[in-house]
Amino acid sequence: MFTSTLFASILPEILILLLGMILMVIEPFWKEEHRRNAGWLTACGLFVSMIISLFFGQPGEPITTLGGMVRFDWLGFFFKMLFMFAGAATALLMMDSERLGQRGEAYLLLLASLLGMDLMAVSSDLIMLFLAIETTSIPLYVLAGFFLADDRSTEAGFKYLLFGILTTTIMLYGFSLVFGFAGTTDLYQLAELFKAGDLSLLSAFGVLALILVGIGFKVSIVPFHFWAPDVYEGSPTPIAGFLSTASKAAGFAVLIRLFFVSFPAYAASWTVALAVLAAVTMTVGNLLTLPQTNIKRLLAYSSVAHAGYAMIGFVAFNQLGAASVVFYLAAYIATNLLAFGIVMAYSRITGLEDIRDYAGMSRRNPILALMMLSAFLSLTGMPPFAGFVTKVVVFAAGIQAGYTWLVVLGILNSVVGAYYYLNVMKFVYLYRMPNEDEENHPVPLTLPYAIALGVLTIGVILIGTVFAPWFNWSDAAALNLF
Repeated sequence: MFTSTLFASILPEILILLLGMILMVIEPFWKEEHRRNAGWLTACGLFVSMIISLFFGQPGEPITTLGGMVRFDWLGFFFKMLFMFAGAATALLMMDSERLGQRGEAYLLLLASLLGMDLMAVSSDLIMLFLAIETTSIPLYVLAGFFLADDRSTEAGFKYLLFGILTTTIMLYGFSLVFGFAGTTDLYQLAELFKAGDLSLLSAFGVLALILVGIGFKVSIVPFHFWAPDVYEGSPTPIAGFLSTASKAAGFAVLIRLFFVSFPAYAASWTVALAVLAAVTMTVGNLLTLPQTNIKRLLAYSSVAHAGYAMIGFVAFNQLGAASVVFYLAAYIATNLLAFGIVMAYSRITGLEDIRDYAGMSRRNPILALMMLSAFLSLTGMPPFAGFVTKVVVFAAGIQAGYTWLVVLGILNSVVGAYYYLNVMKFVYLYRMPNEDEENHPVPLTLPYAIALGVLTIGVILIGTVFAPWFNWSDAAALNLF
């Protein structure tokens, strides 16, 4: 029966679908030179959808809809808003991307992936979860390899597709074992069945390991990170930014709901295992970032390290831990999208992606350099930017749960991260172009870039300074898990 609660629970998805239909109808009638306006339509449509959802789609008490397939709660709603914000920013960054910004199908694929991410965040059934993951992944496979004439792009798309299919297959086998052991695919019924102790610890650990292969690929934790550098480097830069933020956050949304809700009976075992995985992920990610000279590969490996930091809050397995992960992801989406957006704006003019090519950037566009400084200091974890306060909260959750050794390792890794982030800024501010004529080689910002990067910069600063409201929303979202 169609009720107001059911309508509210899928309102963002309905609005995204309507936006896609409007775009599909209008875009073919635009002339070639006007087709980049699809970016304005997508970004503004997603922004309006967020406002409508905030007014008419807010959840009350947690409830399941669509026959138990969808969980209508604050955790899913908060993630939906994050995904739609990331999608709107990405649409703006796509507009002035050569061979991408004037292709209406690229924006449709972006919206299709967003639809899947929204469903990933609210899935309360393994069948719905699998369908949501595939709805998210398939458009991203296409977008990663969108530039057919570019060998790097086609290689990125093929690698992402190949590894994605492999890991998803393994995860699906894990889902089938869960159904075989429990006789249900409902995430909220699984917890009660597993509490009875009918499943041995070894069997449960094996099932969780299989599931973690698929979701670990999404969040690029070690050892499932190997695809990220090549895919990020070869993909169109706006898509690489979207992959490193929204797609990663969607994976963490699944991890949180699945492990916190369905497998709390085995928390003593999987939290220890994931703590070790978090330690390895942040360490390997940082060490592999050190020798990188390509800016996109540097951001790819550093995103692996940030997945490790977020895992600290995850393994804490308490309300503060869950809230810290949600809070961390909100700040990370704004910060990393800002970083990739700056790379896109700079390489659009220069065509260069090597770190040394950023020499003299502060003289070519001082405002863009300040934005880059904000993004990289936030990724480093320096106040007063978003990365500092979110790391503090994540580390506090780890200490509260008794993982002091993991927090100490996280702090040491943050020091390593500071080196390679500040090394980039050294070229931006202290070095000059070989001919020292930066005045004759400006890097102007188009209106879509100026809006997207400006909003993201303000977000990075606001989350770091006026952080109470953001954390309160994250805490309210985490409260639904307990």
